[in-house]
Amino acid sequence: MSARKHVKVLVTGGCRSGKSEYALRIAEDREKKVFIATAEPGDGEMRERIERHKRRRGSEWRTVEEPIDLGGALAGSKAEADVVVIDCITLWLSNLLVRGDSEESILERVNALAEEVKEASADVIIVTNEVGSGIVPGNELSRRFRDLAGLANQRLTRVCERVVLMVAGISLIVKEEEHGKIE
Repeated sequence: MSARKHVKVLVTGGCRSGKSEYALRIAEDREKKVFIATAEPGDGEMRERIERHKRRRGSEWRTVEEPIDLGGALAGSKAEADVVVIDCITLWLSNLLVRGDSEESILERVNALAEEVKEASADVIIVTNEVGSGIVPGNELSRRFRDLAGLANQRLTRVCERVVLMVAGISLIVKEEEHGKIE
């Protein structure tokens, strides 16, 4: 009997498309679950949103809040987990951009994260937003963010066996390699 290969999944889509719910649903039958959250509670609405998400996950999840060192958070969590959910890449990129990190530095972090995902000894489910499907943003920071998000998603997709696009709560499989089914 061979050991089960750990599956890497990237879940993308627009805002409120069901990405996080899908990620939690496909991870629900695992025993040791880690949720890495990238959101920062910058205002009252965001603090309430974060608390609502924690309540929805329940006590069976260990939550790691890490807005900057996502690769380090994954490295520190993957050995103790059957599944790690990272939610979300676009908030993480925004955190890095807002604090003034260069695009080169951010892409180095993305590459390091991709390597951690690839080597993980747990299933890894990555939530990200698809932000490049609309009009070209009218300011430089927004264009930089959109471009970085697209590049980050491409790099992470390369190390994932399964890529899911969420549209209005419906999951569309965009990529699924032979061992990409998460059961």
